[in-house]
Amino acid sequence: MWLVRTLGWTWRFTARNDEVVRRLRAAKQPIVFSIWHGEMLPLLYYHRDQGVSVLISEHGDGELIARVATSHGYRTVRGSTSRGAARALLGLVRELEAGHDLAITPDGPRGPAKSFAPGAVVVAQRGAAPIVPVVVHADQAWRLKSWDRFMIPKPFACVTVAYGDPVHIESSSERELDARVDEVRARMLALEEVARA
Repeated sequence: MWLVRTLGWTWRFTARNDEVVRRLRAAKQPIVFSIWHGEMLPLLYYHRDQGVSVLISEHGDGELIARVATSHGYRTVRGSTSRGAARALLGLVRELEAGHDLAITPDGPRGPAKSFAPGAVVVAQRGAAPIVPVVVHADQAWRLKSWDRFMIPKPFACVTVAYGDPVHIESSSERELDARVDEVRARMLALEEVARA
């Protein structure tokens, strides 16, 4: 875990539209951050020691990610849409009710990359919390040969974190949830251009 902290210490961060996060936190409004699985590492470093709760799968790679997350001051909820889904959903809603922000990877734990499972939207609706899309760009990075092309910014990389405007879920109807899934995914894809600019 010290390796991530040492590497992260060299990264130079720029945030775009982060006033969204500051405004919601000032209002004591818990946030559901929607992030791509492959961009998790720089965000774990950037939001370290803020008490954010992270959904981490019970699959093989989950234990390593859980260790990195807890060593950086995160709370963890274990489970995914394919394993432990009901327990994970309940745990995530409880974290929101306790006032904690959440980070969820809608394309995890097994992809395909940048697909969008509805779990984040369901959690946001049940926990009465807005979803804030987040994407990351690094000017220099290693990419693992995994399904998500997991990003590891190189030492002294310039890392841009771009936040989208919050998406509020007004209804629990299937039609509303499906529409919000499509909306958040589209916003995340559009944010990629903002992060690269």
